[in-house]
Amino acid sequence: MLTLNGKADLLSMNIPELEEFLITLGEPKYRAKQIFAWMHRGVGIDGMTDISKKLREKLHETAVVDLPTIEEKLVSKLDGTVKYLFGLHDGNVIESVFMRYKHGNTICISSEVGCPMGCKFCASTIGGLVRKLRPAELLGQVIAAEHDIGERISNIVMMGIGEPLDNYDNTLKFLSLVGDPAGLNIGSRHISLSTCGLVDKIDELAKCDLQITLSISLHAADDETRSSIMPINNKWKISELLDACRRYFAVTGRRISFEYTLIAGKNDSPEYARRLAHTLKQGLYRGSKPFPIHVNLIPVNEVEESGFSRSSNDAVKRFSDTLNSLGVNATVRRKLGGDINASCGQLRRAKLKAAQEKIAEN
Repeated sequence: MLTLNGKADLLSMNIPELEEFLITLGEPKYRAKQIFAWMHRGVGIDGMTDISKKLREKLHETAVVDLPTIEEKLVSKLDGTVKYLFGLHDGNVIESVFMRYKHGNTICISSEVGCPMGCKFCASTIGGLVRKLRPAELLGQVIAAEHDIGERISNIVMMGIGEPLDNYDNTLKFLSLVGDPAGLNIGSRHISLSTCGLVDKIDELAKCDLQITLSISLHAADDETRSSIMPINNKWKISELLDACRRYFAVTGRRISFEYTLIAGKNDSPEYARRLAHTLKQGLYRGSKPFPIHVNLIPVNEVEESGFSRSSNDAVKRFSDTLNSLGVNATVRRKLGGDINASCGQLRRAKLKAAQEKIAEN
């Protein structure tokens, strides 16, 4: 059982675990579904009005419902995108982004405080990993945003701060909790998980046979380029990563999306697009089962520390057109929240820099 400051972490529990916990308190286990439903609506112990005052007192003494607090909230005047800086129990902060699409409301959540992966173009990894998020902290981002917005969230993207597969066990528990019909009831087909390419964890995830959409942060067509911007490539080369993708698809039958950040002068030329098409086809078009390739193109978010520049609109179009002409389905991610700095890691980074500057002044 997960605990927080010596108390049971209720929001990290599924219903059977809640039942077992209630039994230890001398309470009937049928209360578990009531408590579970309240928590997933963003209600704390005091607000659980259909359980006795005595049980609520016991819960206060022995347990905690750990939901994040809204430290900062930015709302885009362009498209209604909402960026949250959530505060955690220990003073750390993480980011989530709420977006409206025609197919439903989507939230992009963080999986860790900071990130250990060291990708050169990403603000989230500056300063490295602080700690991994518990299931309650993953789930809490969805609950807190839904409670604040007052609208149902139907889709989740695990593409915020951190590497979900580096936080593997807690990520799997979160996927189970968020899909429970007694709670948020967001099914696996409405969840996308992004990874920079932890091959061993991709193989483990395949064995779970979940119906999530796996997104691979590729960002390069050759090992030299990828290793220069993504240290994970020094452990698993592109060929090994694509082999894992084929194995994953063979087991799950679920299409894999390849995320590709376009960096001016580094990986955004038509020639490089042709190299990318060749790499993907060579690595994926093997075996009898056809592999549907989709590349999601993302002009780089300019981060002061990286020195990388955003590709021009013309360069992005040429790259996309080249891939499509070679039979590789490519789309350009629509940028939302352009007026609120909604890109991953930047709000947290600004908060940390401000705190450091204040310390330096004193």
